[in-house]
Amino acid sequence: MAWPTFNEASPGAVRETVPPPRLSWRTTLPELRERPVTELPGVGPRIAAALGDLGVRTLADLVSHYPSRHEDLSNVKPISDLRVGEKATVVARVVNVKPVGRPVRGRVPGLSAQLYDGTGYMPATVWGRGWLLNQLVPDTWVVVSGEVQRKYGLQLAAKSIEVVDDPATLGESAHAGRFVPVYPANKAINARRARTLIHRGLDGAGRILDPLPAAILARQNLPNLHDAIHEIHFPSDRDCLKEATRRLVFHELFLIQTGLAARKARLEKTETGRRHRGDGRLLNPFLKALPFGLTGAQERVIGEVLEGMRSEKPMRRLLQGDVGSGKTVVAVAGLLSAVESGGQGAIMAPTEVLAEQHYLSISAALKDLPVNVVLLTGSQGAQERRAALEAVAGGEAHVVVGTHALIQKGVDFHNLSLVVVDEQHRFGVGQRTEFKEKGVTPDTLIMTATPIPRTLSLTLYGDLEVSILDELPPGRKPVDTRAIAVAERYEAYESVAEELEAGRQAYVICPLVEESEALEDVRAAEELYDELVTEIFPERRVGLLHGRMKAQEKREVMAAFRSREIEVLVATVVVEVGVDVPNASAIVIEGAERFGLSQLHQLRGRVCRGLHPPKCFLVADPKTDDSQKRLDALCDHQDGFKLSEVDLAIRGEGTLFGARQSGMPDLKIAKLLRDIDILVEARREAFELVADDPTLRKPHHRPLRREIRDLLGRDVDWLFKE
Repeated sequence: MAWPTFNEASPGAVRETVPPPRLSWRTTLPELRERPVTELPGVGPRIAAALGDLGVRTLADLVSHYPSRHEDLSNVKPISDLRVGEKATVVARVVNVKPVGRPVRGRVPGLSAQLYDGTGYMPATVWGRGWLLNQLVPDTWVVVSGEVQRKYGLQLAAKSIEVVDDPATLGESAHAGRFVPVYPANKAINARRARTLIHRGLDGAGRILDPLPAAILARQNLPNLHDAIHEIHFPSDRDCLKEATRRLVFHELFLIQTGLAARKARLEKTETGRRHRGDGRLLNPFLKALPFGLTGAQERVIGEVLEGMRSEKPMRRLLQGDVGSGKTVVAVAGLLSAVESGGQGAIMAPTEVLAEQHYLSISAALKDLPVNVVLLTGSQGAQERRAALEAVAGGEAHVVVGTHALIQKGVDFHNLSLVVVDEQHRFGVGQRTEFKEKGVTPDTLIMTATPIPRTLSLTLYGDLEVSILDELPPGRKPVDTRAIAVAERYEAYESVAEELEAGRQAYVICPLVEESEALEDVRAAEELYDELVTEIFPERRVGLLHGRMKAQEKREVMAAFRSREIEVLVATVVVEVGVDVPNASAIVIEGAERFGLSQLHQLRGRVCRGLHPPKCFLVADPKTDDSQKRLDALCDHQDGFKLSEVDLAIRGEGTLFGARQSGMPDLKIAKLLRDIDILVEARREAFELVADDPTLRKPHHRPLRREIRDLLGRDVDWLFKE
């Protein structure tokens, strides 16, 4: 075949000698993943490296490098019909051409070409492509797109100009006379060059076979994969673009959902759990002794957890609840049911501060019951740790509270039957798996105070049952949240002083422990502590807490804050989750623009647990629109679920999964907030397919199995074993 040739002296210029034919051989995306982009003519080491920076290394990556948008250059009109202000495309001959603008370093900045199409004459001016002077010789056919303007008479302010050998082949051009794709690019790969390379790649890829079953495509009224990939890049019209987008979104979400469905089916087939048959001898006294009544949501979720624990199949449940919604009570109910059934329960927290908090609160709540609660962390002394390990191994410890130390070697449980993982987003999938292996397939309750949009929970945790605490305890007051400029930060401290005068306490949060050259404008915690002690609150008792302190020092500081010996606690994000001091009614977050939205919401939650109207001050100097949007959202919304949707909209779905969810790919085209309807359909089809063929062994499902393995990684091979 005759491939297009690149003129490196004229960046982006493409002259196609003979239009390359559509190749007829068949291929698959997994096969294209084995073909490097260097197979394409004109892709040498430099271009390959630039493509690699965009995540494009194979032909599969190239044809899946989807446009971020399309420009409509399909409105082809004769010159005689053009009107001022109209955006249009004309096909015409060049009459003459001249440079415009003052040359810079010998380069002509722009040009003006007189065009004639048989109906009239019109000049077209284009900037930034002066090198076209050598190509736009008289009688050359061009396709020019732009806006008609009145400047020294009518002219076409060209956005693109393309040389064509024959107007009849206009539809084969990648750059003009159609819906033209615009791609994510970098310095070496501009949008035009990306179009050219993808056009070549599609021509060289062959006929891409579809791994999705034909019955699903028919039910969902979806085009085949080959046509969808071609139409997403170079659509025939707007309707074709819409259908191609829907098909590729469905494809992406269906593969993920099929992997989740296969995982769930595999675990249900291979795992045998234990039925927890608690008799209520511990749970009922605990619930009756609570100093508050349960919310309706707590009662509902406790029922869901206990029902799951009574099942023969191991429970795997995600518990979502906003800050202060009462997740700990639900967890303790599950732990007591495990103990009543003769097992042990364990709760793992991401930090020692939170583990200590859980240990103290659970121990206090169960002090009148015959339940032995043991703390196990990495910083315990040898004698204390030895005693804890012996109690855990011997079964004397009924409930074990700890950090990641619980999954380390040398920690052996007597009869672990329930695992509670708190703030699961802090732990990787591998860590949760190691924890589960400490017991004989224990039930698992995963808790998070970082609400997750329904679309994201169906994607990230589609193999888990989900319980939601969507109701806050009565009397919980909204937090008065205000964003304050750095120059006005002392106003925040004046309000804090009023709270202290009334006998209440406050947090001051700083994102760093000590000065960093990279973040010179963010106050370090130690420096801020000195300022508060010497200048702002010289008459008050100020404490300091950060992650580099020794564990015993942290415990002493938190104990002093709980007992009101410390009035103002300067801290880093070590207090982000779980720390519960009801008398604290104000929080100042310095450098608030540096935090993520969910983190800001978590920090704000430290002051929503008392009886007094809480206040939150966001001291910030936002430099980007996204930073300002996060601050505005926190000031406007109290609901964590609403904030999670705003956060998802700000961040986008591109890299939602990351290392913390190994085996999950980043989304290339799906947008979860936009595509919820497609997600629901993809999930339904995926779970129905796996219910019929759990290991995808049927011949017509094998291409799908290979595609899922390529997408999710070879560590999912175990899902498809007989």
